[in-house]
Amino acid sequence: MAVFSKVLVANRGEIAIRVFRTLRELGIGTVAVYSDADRNSAHVTFADEAHLIGAGLPAESYLNQERVLDAARRAGAQAVHPGYGFLAENADFARACGEQGLVWIGPPPEAIEAMGSKIEARDRMRAAGVPIIPGVTRPVESAEEVRGLGDELGWPIAIKASAGGGGKGLKVVRDPADVERAFESARREGEAYFSDPAVYVERYLEDPRHVEVQVLADAHGNVIHLGERDCTIQRRHQKLVEETPSPAVDNALREQIGAIAVEAARAVGYLSAGTIEGLLSREGEYFFLEMNTRIQVEHTVTEMVTGLDLVREQVLIAAGQPLSVRQEDVHLHGHSIECRINAEDVSSGFLPTPGTITRYREPSGPGVRVDSGVMAGSQISPLYDPMIAKLVVHGVDREHARRRMLRALDEFAIEGVKTLIGFHKALLTHPCFVEGETCHGLVESELLAARAGEFENGRPVGGPEVGAAVVREAVRSVEVDGRRFEVRVLRPEPAFAELGRRRRERSRGGGKAGAGRDAVVSPMQGTVLAVEVAEGDDVEAGQVICIVEAMKMENEVHAHRSGTVAELSVAAGQPVKTGQVICVLTTQ
Repeated sequence: MAVFSKVLVANRGEIAIRVFRTLRELGIGTVAVYSDADRNSAHVTFADEAHLIGAGLPAESYLNQERVLDAARRAGAQAVHPGYGFLAENADFARACGEQGLVWIGPPPEAIEAMGSKIEARDRMRAAGVPIIPGVTRPVESAEEVRGLGDELGWPIAIKASAGGGGKGLKVVRDPADVERAFESARREGEAYFSDPAVYVERYLEDPRHVEVQVLADAHGNVIHLGERDCTIQRRHQKLVEETPSPAVDNALREQIGAIAVEAARAVGYLSAGTIEGLLSREGEYFFLEMNTRIQVEHTVTEMVTGLDLVREQVLIAAGQPLSVRQEDVHLHGHSIECRINAEDVSSGFLPTPGTITRYREPSGPGVRVDSGVMAGSQISPLYDPMIAKLVVHGVDREHARRRMLRALDEFAIEGVKTLIGFHKALLTHPCFVEGETCHGLVESELLAARAGEFENGRPVGGPEVGAAVVREAVRSVEVDGRRFEVRVLRPEPAFAELGRRRRERSRGGGKAGAGRDAVVSPMQGTVLAVEVAEGDDVEAGQVICIVEAMKMENEVHAHRSGTVAELSVAAGQPVKTGQVICVLTTQ
């Protein structure tokens, strides 16, 4: 008999489908929720039933607690699984589920509160003897206070939202002159994403490894760890590639950091799946960073090497059952790598690229797993995270897994939006990744962006090099003596093609695009969060003009040259479109 008759998943996209799959294996009915923007999304049709909960904006749908709870009541669900993001680490929502007679498939609200505040978590961990990064365990109230802490701790420093996570609300400051803007930005992101503007300061470690430990805990006093994941490859402090085991962790260190993670979970009375995130310094010191009180995006790689279904463990723990394994039963077999396939443009600084997926074909074969929530025709909305899919592979060792990932990336076909497929090919073939290094400074470099461009349009790793001339590629199927071949035809572009491209770029901004090189335009569709200049201000090249939020990320728009601000046409809170003119820079 199933432990629950029906479970509502308070999420969308790939994680919703991921949870639905395990629920079906357990014989449990599945309930989806969706916004107006997600009416035709894959997770809606995948579930046994689906309920509309509001408009596209997250605050009016996936973050609206009452509407989610109302959907659970209408569906007759017995339990709620939050996935990750949205309400997953909201203690009030977890508590409200219990008050409505719904089982919360996650940790107790008290544990979420204790670890949800990074400030409180640091204080608790220090009291429990868990090493933390040097810094404060209280909120900082002003930019002036931050400058003082920078002088005391040493530059660079990190300003972090107390309720933050996933790289949001985290600002690295290397110069006291940048404190004011970073302080305000961190507070603004904390308020926007987590309804908490409190921030704290800690020393910023240069070139550490981001190593996290997966834990499981039940209501019978059992707490175990499932080894570590290396999440060092990031952009803007958001993960792009995860792997396990870490190239830098041996058995002795694994036992040490595993014990730290178990102790941290016990210190807050933790239940369910959780992750202790930490930083491993170049000197081998391990520091507690934060605890994520939910299933992680990258839980997949742990499942691949342990053979466990972490969502299944979550569901059974919530039903009151003990863990299915003991610590001595946990063994890591082989190596697993995950690449996040996001709708982002590497050549434009990883800017999100919302749009319609016109072609979609997933890779398959031995040791390949794809967790996705899209299909051909799916919309990548600017309202939500730009993730399209998670590509996960398993191999007998790291090199086997790396080569398998490259093969799978070659097979992955996505058209209609720019993706990170080319980026991942470029990264996984770079010597720093092959040798298991941190690749510090490489991920966001122009060098890797240029290399990624060479791998776009599905060109296989190790395929024929294309010269400097611009060409168009077409794939044709032919048969020769009864054997089928796929032929890639490279045709030089006509001389006028580049002129046509430039004309289209100039026309994107509408009527004001004629300002040409004098115009500062928005590189993406989004909402203006702050305007840092005023009409008539003199600015230097590289100075911040405004900050635009797109797909849950803040993006600074900079002056491309020095000049005087004229025709300033945006204000905080105003929506902007890709290519829209923000202002014009004039010269005397």
